[in-house]
Amino acid sequence: MEEKETMKYGVLGEDAATTPEKLEKYTGEIAWSYLKAHFESGALLFVDASLELTEVGTALTEDQVGKVEAWKKAGDILTPSQPHADYWEESNQHFKALVVSPFVLAQPVAPDGDAETTD
Repeated sequence: MEEKETMKYGVLGEDAATTPEKLEKYTGEIAWSYLKAHFESGALLFVDASLELTEVGTALTEDQVGKVEAWKKAGDILTPSQPHADYWEESNQHFKALVVSPFVLAQPVAPDGDAETTD
């Protein structure tokens, strides 16, 4: 019998990197126009600038339900609504984004490329 070849995905591929290291590697800056489809499909999660995007990604991949629920309850993670999308479209907002299937995590960045602060 012929052996089936295993599928290898880049984000969580077999290497010595930790999950947070892999998530950091696949985090990047992206324009709202690329995230719009994910918003429309309901897969986009907004992550407040007070949180590290890779920490949120790690919590999701490791099913840390209590931590994720606490962030949601505090409003630090939320599913954006149409007024958010309208503002981001109008302002041509850029985001730091990370795919943690089935979600796309997005955190606004300031024009200089740093995550926006809520201070």
